Amino acid sequence: MSDATRLSVLKTYKLYVGGKFPRSESGRVYEVKDSKGNWLANAPQASRKDARDAVVAARKAFGAWSGATAYNRGQILYRIAEMLEGRRDQFVREVADAEGLSKSRSAAVVDATIDRWVWYAGWTDKIAQVVGGGNPVAGPFFNLSSPEPTGVVAVVAPQESSFLGLVSVVAPVIATGNTAVVIASERSPLPALSLGEVLATSDLPGGVVNVLSGRTAEIAAPLAAHQDVNAIDLAGADDVLAKELEIAAADNLKRVLRPQPVDDAGWFAKPGIERLTAFLETKTVWHPTGSLGASGSSY
Repeated sequence: MSDATRLSVLKTYKLYVGGKFPRSESGRVYEVKDSKGNWLANAPQASRKDARDAVVAARKAFGAWSGATAYNRGQILYRIAEMLEGRRDQFVREVADAEGLSKSRSAAVVDATIDRWVWYAGWTDKIAQVVGGGNPVAGPFFNLSSPEPTGVVAVVAPQESSFLGLVSVVAPVIATGNTAVVIASERSPLPALSLGEVLATSDLPGGVVNVLSGRTAEIAAPLAAHQDVNAIDLAGADDVLAKELEIAAADNLKRVLRPQPVDDAGWFAKPGIERLTAFLETKTVWHPTGSLGASGSSY
């Protein structure tokens, strides 16, 4: 058979939940098109049940991931960057199709995305030194404050920046020991679903990141109201949806990171530590001071 008559193998995109690739339990899919309206693929349309399953997977993974050393988490995030570098050409094509970018512009987006993983990987064992430490106390005792992850974080990924924006909101969540349930860009979910394939073949434990695609409002509503979701990032929610999700999140006092308008150029800007600290809690331990034998040394 000549190359001219060969039919290409179309890719079947699936959700990424608990380290596995399930189809939506509803069996639904929806058409994903490029910026010119041409069909690209059918993406799974996740249901409320898929969202609940993703929360279960994220909670199951939280104990081991939050208990891993910060250095180990940094190694794993760096490994993800290595694997993205190896699949760079694939993501350049997918981002170009998804966002209607030129090849050179798409390449710049992918390079910035890989660099963003590396940047956050470097912060995993440093953020505690920046936001924690010993506190001055007047009395016969001292105390130490240290940051701890909030828990399971639902992330509404940016709608327009389907790869750089996505990684910019997901990487800091897991770098600090949280686990994530991510709702991919509704219009351009393919880079996020392909990222799930990278995560699955990296050293990242299953369930640390779970990727859902579909109708953003349909998936986000049950996540915002879910009693086992500890926080929600509304980066990709419009004003109307963000308000609805904030109200739903108030039922169990979730931490809410409100959306901040950022265009693609804004995602290129060097990040600060705000997203690292957004989903951290501070634990303070008090301890009495006293003498050690005749030396009078304190501890």
